[in-house]
Amino acid sequence: MARIAGVNIPAGKPLHIALRYIYGIGPANSLEICERINMDPMKRVNQLTESELLRIREDIDRNYKVEGDLRREVSMNIKRLMDLGCYRGLRHRKGLPVHGQRTHTNARTRKGPAKPIAGKKIAKK
Repeated sequence: MARIAGVNIPAGKPLHIALRYIYGIGPANSLEICERINMDPMKRVNQLTESELLRIREDIDRNYKVEGDLRREVSMNIKRLMDLGCYRGLRHRKGLPVHGQRTHTNARTRKGPAKPIAGKKIAKK
């Protein structure tokens, strides 16, 4: 198993798929990395040499903010919005959807499981 940016990437997968296991690298970035270092994106990770892994590590360190640094930046951005008290910050603080989605129905992922309301009865048909 290869270790890049503090993450164990799966050995049996093609390089462009395995790089996506790193937080902050998606489909477009993984193909861009392969292109920049002149490596076949379909080559399996377990077929890579140490020098190729080193080139990948250096390219990611030089051109991308990944894993801990990126997570820290995202959380600081959210904290800044909450401290400002702007609308998006208030939505984060209340645990509600931030990007204008409806909340009358749905939004269960963000709001959590439904809580019963005392005295409210469901109409029977």
